[in-house]
Amino acid sequence: MMELDQNSRADEVQSEVLRFVNWLDGYGEISYDHQSYFAGDFGRAAKALYYKKPLLGTLAVAPMIFSEAFVPSARRYFFKAQRFPIADAHYAMGFAFLHRVTGREEFYNRAVHFLQVLEDTRSPGYEHYCWGYPFHWETRNGTMRAGTPLITTVPYVYEAFLQVYEIDGNERWLEIMRSIAEHALHDYHEIVTSPDASSCSYNPEPGESCGVVNASAYRAFLLTRASIDFSEPKYRAVADRNLNFVVESQNPDGSWYYSTDGERDFVDHFHTCFVMKALAKIEGLTGNTKCTDSIERGVAYYIDNLFDAEGLPKPFSRRPRLTVYRRELYDCAECVNLAVLLKGRFPKLDEILDRVVDQKDWQKPDGSFRARQLLIGWDNTPMHRWAQSQFFRSLCFFLYQEKHSNVEQPILIERR
Repeated sequence: MMELDQNSRADEVQSEVLRFVNWLDGYGEISYDHQSYFAGDFGRAAKALYYKKPLLGTLAVAPMIFSEAFVPSARRYFFKAQRFPIADAHYAMGFAFLHRVTGREEFYNRAVHFLQVLEDTRSPGYEHYCWGYPFHWETRNGTMRAGTPLITTVPYVYEAFLQVYEIDGNERWLEIMRSIAEHALHDYHEIVTSPDASSCSYNPEPGESCGVVNASAYRAFLLTRASIDFSEPKYRAVADRNLNFVVESQNPDGSWYYSTDGERDFVDHFHTCFVMKALAKIEGLTGNTKCTDSIERGVAYYIDNLFDAEGLPKPFSRRPRLTVYRRELYDCAECVNLAVLLKGRFPKLDEILDRVVDQKDWQKPDGSFRARQLLIGWDNTPMHRWAQSQFFRSLCFFLYQEKHSNVEQPILIERR
């Protein structure tokens, strides 16, 4: 492929993004999901059986796995289309970036729209603002009810309100951010893993296990960010313990297992990106050299193990199971996100960024993005959470970086 200059690449990406916006206008803000197969009663029962009796459960989940591999559009028969808070947060951030790139007021208004939706869709029954999945999710620990807050969702919403606050200075957004920070501080439980480190739970439910590495990484970032935004040392103290857990959980080869529980020891693409982008953001805010060392080791592993022979993102370096796809849009989205955050520091990662951004096969003629490249063909079902919104936001972040060369410097709240 002919190498494009940066201006040409940015122009092409902006055209791609605007085509997507036109598609979103027509398609609407609800969609099916990666988990639609297992969100309904039948799918959840099959998944629960799989966790309890793997051999019998494999037969029960086989129809969904087959459909996902060969007839992915059939997921519509398993559960309804929904709105997803994590997607709304990504769309809010994407439109905020797009407003800053183009100056067009309509994109600011779209960002505000998604914040207003997030206000209305917060998890019920909690004192502070928080969000989770809109469907019941069957896990190895039982059923996680719809609306259960997730520390892997909440930080994105915090960032969305922060980005729009930086545009308009609306104190309403700031108060919601403070509420989110209080939720993250008080509503999750921890397990001490070393004298200086603790892991946090994935959700606030009693008995929820700790040990998922990206969960602690997300919380460490959110509370570090909030400690600066609100000059609150109590946030930083908890954030530092979660950060130390993430650093101490890194394997000698530079990778991170999904969890330290001894069971979920797979290494995949987007969860690896989740961990490293949290470290990169914390490093940018604090200059913490632990983050720097961990990022350098992580990037070395990432480049060598999570890209295929064509130099494009692959789902796993260490698989938990048989996969029915070759490539994942979510991996591309998080690859772009991480590479933009670290741009200029790792030449090979910069080359990967150019290669992933230059891919044209992912966008369909209608402007939407394909969800997965399957073993045969594509999964063309538009899914806002998986990962239309994430890829849109990452491309908008890329455009913002191209326009503002100092994007690696963290945006700090200006007191008004």
